[in-house]
Amino acid sequence: MKILLVTPYLGSVYGGTSKVVTKLAQGLSTLGITIDLVTTDANGSNNLDIPLNTWIDEKNYRVRYFSSWHRHDLIISRSLISWLFNHVVDYKLVHTHTIFAPLISVSNWVCKFHKIPYIITPHGMLEPWALSYKAWKKKLYYTLVEKPILQKASAIQVLAAAEANSVQSLSLKPPVIVVPNGIHRQEFEILPDPEIFYQQFPATRNKILILFLGRIDPKKGLDLLAPAFAKLHKQFPNTHLVVAGPDSIGFLPIAKNYFEQAACLNSVTFTGMLTGQLKYAALAAANLYVAPSYSEGFSMSVLEGMASGLPCVITKGCNFPEAAAANAAHVVDIKSEAITNALIECLNNPQQAKAMGDRAHKLILEKYTWEQVATKMHKVYTTLVNKNRSTLTTISE
Repeated sequence: MKILLVTPYLGSVYGGTSKVVTKLAQGLSTLGITIDLVTTDANGSNNLDIPLNTWIDEKNYRVRYFSSWHRHDLIISRSLISWLFNHVVDYKLVHTHTIFAPLISVSNWVCKFHKIPYIITPHGMLEPWALSYKAWKKKLYYTLVEKPILQKASAIQVLAAAEANSVQSLSLKPPVIVVPNGIHRQEFEILPDPEIFYQQFPATRNKILILFLGRIDPKKGLDLLAPAFAKLHKQFPNTHLVVAGPDSIGFLPIAKNYFEQAACLNSVTFTGMLTGQLKYAALAAANLYVAPSYSEGFSMSVLEGMASGLPCVITKGCNFPEAAAANAAHVVDIKSEAITNALIECLNNPQQAKAMGDRAHKLILEKYTWEQVATKMHKVYTTLVNKNRSTLTTISE
């Protein structure tokens, strides 16, 4: 079975989606599926320095990059679409990632034109908060472009049960299937020495570190985190907040202003994007993890925080009620006060917080690995390729 994955970007500045697509490709390729991945050279305000228009062999799959024009999150690539129009018939099924992206909309249309089945993963972009952000533009695009494309999809993959409910409320025709994101178990069995992180960011040494790991973006809830951390810091003066993530839309000055207005900016370190050993060292150095998001599909960074065994405070917008059910995280209302209270509870009760972190580590390594995700997606692909869409039911975690 030969499957094509299409995403507008793999640049690290775009956050978790880039990582999800490559990890999915790697996992699927171990199950006897031939996986090709096509994307662009977009990387925020820059371009990836990488060969174009040729196959590059990765671990058990191939990736092909195309030149692009891009501004913020708008990415256009005539060369990718031209290639897709000529080669999509070589594949049994196409899996596209993200929506409200003209490049992906046209890619789906090419599949439809050639009668190649396609599955769409919105990555949380059909959640109520996401639809309400820049609402009039999205409503127009959804009505004229996105909805007709979604209606013709063979399936819509979502990442969490709450996201499935949001998509199903739109009364779309395709089956909605739930297959979450995952982690690689071996990456979280032994974390690196936190000294690696301290050397890079010495202001964090000998502090109680609160870690935020994610894009600098309005939906990530930094406006909620700033007053929450300010209140925490007054009660625990040795706390220090690490805001680790890329800024692909120029939101960093606004984010910093949140903390300046809350009078706690001097106790916050903005690290930019962390990758590789430095990111894992940050997780090793942290005492608590926080995700104050308004809306997520299914956050990769939440999985990473929990897999690291950290006591985690996440909002209901993170779409992970299973964490609360397992008593593996504090899942709180999307309110600054609720975030503050949960963080204070963790610091006031360190033994209980550690036990919660241990449960989080166990939950993620048992139920949310890329091996499990790939097996579920293999089942979905096989069902669709065999044209048994009517038998496809929601696949839960």
